[in-house]
Amino acid sequence: MFDEDDLRPISALQHLAFCPRQCGLIHLEGLWAENRLTVEGSQLHDKAHHGEPETRPGLRVLRGVPVLSLELGLAGQADVVEFVGEDGPTHPPGQSPTDCPGGTPFPVEYKRGRPKGGDCDRVQLCAQALCLEATLGRPVPRGALFYARTRRREEVTFDEPLRRRTRELTSELHRLFDTGRTPQVPYQPKCRNCSLLELCMPGQTEPGHSATLYLQRSLSRLAPAGPQEDPDA
Repeated sequence: MFDEDDLRPISALQHLAFCPRQCGLIHLEGLWAENRLTVEGSQLHDKAHHGEPETRPGLRVLRGVPVLSLELGLAGQADVVEFVGEDGPTHPPGQSPTDCPGGTPFPVEYKRGRPKGGDCDRVQLCAQALCLEATLGRPVPRGALFYARTRRREEVTFDEPLRRRTRELTSELHRLFDTGRTPQVPYQPKCRNCSLLELCMPGQTEPGHSATLYLQRSLSRLAPAGPQEDPDA
């Protein structure tokens, strides 16, 4: 079991699954850069998080639901959680929404683009499901990824291979935070769309070295020299 001070963000798990170096740059070195893709993604998440709970027969919809697991050492926020199968009560002021609804939890994560080839989005959603299970004490068998580009949901079953993959990456995430060292990675085609490309410099920094330190050294070389003593004075 982890202490609350040692909880890591679920978003870091998604970054790790996509690229370990990206995860280190963002979560260890505090580097961030916006591009059109990240801005669109932020706007989509903001829209998904805001809004009143909805209740329909057999369905309760909550937005921006906080989730955590002390066993995994993860915490985050689910964009949307649908509770299917029972009419949950309304959310009393001051009480956590996850304490109230009945039914089977069904997390929905919103993404700006289209389905990716890797498993980073599914891992992020599965981590939310594992945290919901820990918080609610109820099984969460399925969820969905909603992609804005296609305007469709991709349903995800949280089977044992995906759960195992998520737990393995969670352990790797904690090791990364423990070492505090940003991994080095080679350039890949997916690097082209990464907003951190110019800060990351994949394949150009020495293995294990910090991109922040590299930038500081580069800037120091460009700094104007201080006053020079006149040899003829």
